[in-house]
Order: sequence, then C-alpha cells, then structure tokens
Amino acid sequence: WQTIIMFGLLGLVLSLVISFVQPLRYASTARLLILQNIGTQVDAYTASRSEERVAENLSTIIYTSTFFDQVMDSGFDIDNDAFPTDDAQSRRAWRKTVSATVSRGSGLLSISAYHQDIKQAEQIVRAVAFVLTNRVGEFTSGGNVQVRLIDAPLNSRWPVKPNVVANILSGFFLAGFVGIGYVLLQSERLRKRHQFVHE
Repeated sequence: WQTIIMFGLLGLVLSLVISFVQPLRYASTARLLILQNIGTQVDAYTASRSEERVAENLSTIIYTSTFFDQVMDSGFDIDNDAFPTDDAQSRRAWRKTVSATVSRGSGLLSISAYHQDIKQAEQIVRAVAFVLTNRVGEFTSGGNVQVRLIDAPLNSRWPVKPNVVANILSGFFLAGFVGIGYVLLQSERLRKRHQFVHE
C-alpha cells in the first residue's frame, strides 16, 4: 500500500505541475435558440428534431476558418495577437478558444469562449453570437432559419481551464493504478524467484 500511495502522490504532484504550467483561462458562455419555420404540415417533434439538426451543423461550422475570419471581422474588440498568423496554428488556437454544445431534444446552442482575459472571452463569444444571428443564412441549407440570443454572455469568476481538481484526481488515480500494476509485477517476480530458489 505504501508503494501504491507513493505512486498516487507522485501522479498528483505531476498533474499539479502540468496544470499550473498551462495558462489559466476564464470562460464566457452564451446560449442561442435556433428557430426554423418548416410549415404547418409538420408535427412538433419533427420540427424540434430539425432545429436540433441545424444547431448541430452550426456547432460544427463554428470551428471552421471561414467562420473564424467572419468573427475576427465582426467589429468586436478582439485581440488579433492571440491567434498566430500561420493558418494551421490559427485553426488549432481557435479550436482551443471556442466550444459549442447542443442541448439534446431542442434547438438550444451553447457557445463558450476561453481566454486568459475574461473581457476578451466575452468579446469573442459576443462576436460568435453576432455572426450566427446575422449571417445564419450563409451557413444553413434552406431558408427560414433564425438564431436568437436568449442568454447574454455569462462570465466565470474563476479560471475554468485547466480544470485543476479534475487533473489532480485523474493524476492520483491513474498513477495509483500504475502503482498497483508495479506491485503486482514485483510480487510475481518475487514469487518466481522464490520458486526458483526452492527448486
């Protein structure tokens, strides 16, 4: 048990070091409602599924370079220096900056932006919401799709990335499992050595 706990504590320390080497980032989150008018002949369930599908498509489009360019050109106070000039690196940075999730069974789309400066995170999420609400027709097939901002950006009080608590627990338990494997391996070696000596 001492060996297993020692491995667990080592994993805990390593996870702490890795967590605090990364820059601490705040989050700003807004929620959007996707509305699609597909006629009166369609039942409510089908209409809801259609809106959910549109929301899923938009949640994928948000990560594209075309959408990124429109966000950066939307007129909000976003620091361009936060994104590399190289296209590939800029895409990776953008994917780490924003996240989009769809609430199942509805057309609710949650957009989050992460940044070391909470004001920058809010500006980014406002710009994303602006592009979606004003240019949704450019990203959807068919007409009659509207996007409405139903929850204004909500800023986190504390950094949310990296998740220090989750990292510590993961590091402790993963290293603990490694410790268990190490102890079992050593026990098997001792058993074989003891068996060899007696033979």
